[in-house]
Amino acid sequence: MNIAGPAEGTRARSGLELAPFRGLRYDPDRVGSLAAVTSPPYDVVVRPDGLLHLESADPHNIVRLILPQDTTPAARNQQAADTLDDWLSEGVLTTDPEPGLYVYEQRDGGMLQRGVIGALRLSEPSDGVVLPHEDVMPHVIAERAALMRATSANLEPLLLTYRSTGPVTGTAAVVEHTVQREPLLATTTEDGFSHRLWAITDPTDLAAVQADLRRHQALIADGHHRWATYLRLRAEHPSPSPWDYGLVLLVDTARYPLRVRAIHRLLHQLPVADALAALQGLFRVRHLDVPLAEALEALAEAAAEDNAFLLAGDGTFHLVDRPSPDLLARTIPADRPVAWRTLDATVLHAALLDHVWGIPEDSPAHVAYIHDTAATVEKAERDGGTAVLMHPVREEVVRDLARQGVTMPRKSTSFGPKPASGLVLRALSR
Repeated sequence: MNIAGPAEGTRARSGLELAPFRGLRYDPDRVGSLAAVTSPPYDVVVRPDGLLHLESADPHNIVRLILPQDTTPAARNQQAADTLDDWLSEGVLTTDPEPGLYVYEQRDGGMLQRGVIGALRLSEPSDGVVLPHEDVMPHVIAERAALMRATSANLEPLLLTYRSTGPVTGTAAVVEHTVQREPLLATTTEDGFSHRLWAITDPTDLAAVQADLRRHQALIADGHHRWATYLRLRAEHPSPSPWDYGLVLLVDTARYPLRVRAIHRLLHQLPVADALAALQGLFRVRHLDVPLAEALEALAEAAAEDNAFLLAGDGTFHLVDRPSPDLLARTIPADRPVAWRTLDATVLHAALLDHVWGIPEDSPAHVAYIHDTAATVEKAERDGGTAVLMHPVREEVVRDLARQGVTMPRKSTSFGPKPASGLVLRALSR
């Protein structure tokens, strides 16, 4: 079992418990390039175009594990398991010689992010150690759980954040002196981001990181469905076991602030004309005959004053704002904090999707959640649906609601930059 963590008798839930593990990594001599085998996280890949692009980049691209393609779910999961076994037996993926934590760096121009990848002991929301902030969709958890069962692996890390205070000590000090060494790997992906990875194996450094992190709680920035999947799979396996832990990237946002972006909605079966017709008398609607960048600026200005959305899909843009107070009073639950009731995502899901448009938010046949703004618009125009473009929520609002135990509507935020999938994996039974 590739876990080095606290003894079973010392399980006080005082903070984050991050354990080293023996990472699975690509052998650079067995693939075209490290950049060509990486992928965005599974839920960021725009399908089918982005999926096909990644599959053709290299026959060993990680997307063949995180988004396997076949005719049935069972066949897809078996294909991923067989592919992983093949890559291990062929030496395409190799296991690091000793357990460690991993310092991971992403850089894009003036933006620098560093964090620590490790196996985090799982905890319940009631423990107050890891704070979720979004609702999840049961069918996605079921899909991810089936894939993890089949592969017996954590194929990509979740993104969690915490906030340190004071001088550069503990984790921060270990990270800073670790990055002075030669990295295990370095590559630049086609989006312009450079990626570097180092192993932390020195017992003193490991102890310093673990002691420091036990003083902190974390916010799930990206990976709510995978976190819920970890919890489901832990419940299926008697403890202690490797399933008591899940692969995460922990970023100290006091030192490396994340970007917060919106996740957009694509309403497959709702034409723009029908969407706009249903809004009459309920929202103000303004037609914008401008490029996407200018339309997003108008959305930002409107969102600073009130709830606002940008609809697209018919070759132009429509700014939707100033919802009817009567509509909000009838559709928004009154037993939640004001910060939650006034979220754009709350108004979208409770008032628009549920009440005005009558669209089931948890049905993939009706709603897709897409991170890329231009791709959302293009797919809406191509498919005859409606793109609903959102304005991002501030991180302080997210963290405050999470500390109150209040979850936001699903897919309310997109924190980034997200870790590239394929740089380090965690096996649970090898």
